[in-house]
Amino acid sequence: MYKRFGSDLQGKTVVVTGASKGIGRGLAKILANEGARVAVAARDLDSLVSLAEEIRQTGGVCEPFFLNLRSVVSIHECFAKIEQQFGPIDVLVNNAGMGNPIPAEDITEEDWDWMMDLNLKGTFFCCQVVGKAMLERKKGRIINMSSQASIVAIPNEAVYCASKGAVNMLTKTLAVEWSGRGITVNAVGPTFVRTPGTAKRLDDPEFLAGVLANIPRGKVATIEDVAGAVLYLASDAADMVTGTLLLVDGGWTAI
Repeated sequence: MYKRFGSDLQGKTVVVTGASKGIGRGLAKILANEGARVAVAARDLDSLVSLAEEIRQTGGVCEPFFLNLRSVVSIHECFAKIEQQFGPIDVLVNNAGMGNPIPAEDITEEDWDWMMDLNLKGTFFCCQVVGKAMLERKKGRIINMSSQASIVAIPNEAVYCASKGAVNMLTKTLAVEWSGRGITVNAVGPTFVRTPGTAKRLDDPEFLAGVLANIPRGKVATIEDVAGAVLYLASDAADMVTGTLLLVDGGWTAI
């Protein structure tokens, strides 16, 4: 008798970092709709409070937590509070990240450190803190948000591309270390995703045309497209999937 597959998130505790806006905010709503108990974490606590209230109004379970990903102390404090309120974390979605288009010759040390601290350092230490607890239980899912820009170069995005490439290798290394002890570690690599934050660039006809010229699917991604990959990697259906990058790029990297 084959088992039936679904999102398998009913009653499970899922953490989404960078959930105050954009992809993270959308993921939190979708995960809660799938029955997960969602802990949302970011620096903008006011936005998280409004998000949690919005999710509760639709019958979901969600609580906001302050998190400064550039501070390892803050990471420890945040996850301690989440576990105190929700119990063991079943799924960690390391969504928080940033890009800032700057020509390579103009990048400063501050630019480099600011993006690397958020995109890479913060991701690692979230993995470490949650991973230790998952290792004790011999069970857990970690999903890191990477990008198609970890595979193909994007002009004026040297730091972003480098940081996301590093996230891919971090994902592989943690998978090799931890998968034999019950934790799968994977990454999701979206193409350009339409969000309130990307609307300004994507609403520029010239910019959008340049993007779509690289996407065989002929359209940019939606938050729902990204959520589909996250739900799969968080599910029992992905039990043998670890150390991989699941691209949601409409074929960009196939060209």
